[in-house]
Amino acid sequence: MRISWINALFAALLSGALFLSYSDKHETKPTTSSAIHEITADRELPQVVQSIVLDKQYFFAGERLPTEHIDVKERLERELLVNSYRHSSTLQYLKLMPRYFPLIESILKQEGLPDDFKYLAVAESGLRMAVSPAGAKGIWQFMKGTAQEYNLIVASDIDERYHVEKSTRAACKYLRDLKKQFGSWTLAAAAYNMGQTALSRDLKTQKETSYYNLNLSRETMRYIFRIVALKELHQNSQQYGYFLESSDLYRPLDNVQVIPVTETIPSLADFAHKYGATYRELKMYNPWLLNHKFAITSGRTYYIQLPR
Repeated sequence: MRISWINALFAALLSGALFLSYSDKHETKPTTSSAIHEITADRELPQVVQSIVLDKQYFFAGERLPTEHIDVKERLERELLVNSYRHSSTLQYLKLMPRYFPLIESILKQEGLPDDFKYLAVAESGLRMAVSPAGAKGIWQFMKGTAQEYNLIVASDIDERYHVEKSTRAACKYLRDLKKQFGSWTLAAAAYNMGQTALSRDLKTQKETSYYNLNLSRETMRYIFRIVALKELHQNSQQYGYFLESSDLYRPLDNVQVIPVTETIPSLADFAHKYGATYRELKMYNPWLLNHKFAITSGRTYYIQLPR
């Protein structure tokens, strides 16, 4: 009995010592900024997750977002949070913008559209030659019928929805027509996303005149706010934790030789090799060329770009 009593006492003392030792090592302490720095100092990609303060006015194409309304404020905050913390996608957008924005900005200016519409292209495609489930294609995500209505060629060997310059000019004309129809750039952008017929119907049914007062499809409800969030992230990237060196950015593919073509090309590989390029480079610089050959209608001239 005495041995059992001594064993029990020894076990109790040992348990107490272990508990005190564990408590000392794992004592909960308030996390300070210096502690965060200590924790993340040895990590390549530290992350601090925090909320966003909407402490200024926000505009799209010169038109103010009425963030004094709780619904508008929360919808904008949602898109800022989603895109701020969607790291890999947002980082790719920021890297691609220097490749495409100089040309897009120049065309927007020539066509008389607000510069903010360059962010619509980012919202539509991420500045990739994307294809939507509905069949919209290219940086500006044109459907086939709309593309042809605005003089983009869509055929078996060629799809100018993938031609950055031509599709940007077509998008400008389309957006200008939408602005005339709906009276504001914000509604024009919404119509670009959901279609002018559907927007006209919803404006009439809901008896509203402002995008911010409409109840629309989930995608279009978020659309303007996503564009504004992408603009904010681009213009204030470091504030949102994105630090890029000049060498990180993708440069424009502008060191090119431009070759006018008026006759059918039976082999685009042979054509590329003739000018010191590869077939892959030809496709990269001319994504609007779809096949391994290029049949040209008599009387037409096309311009193929290849790296110098």
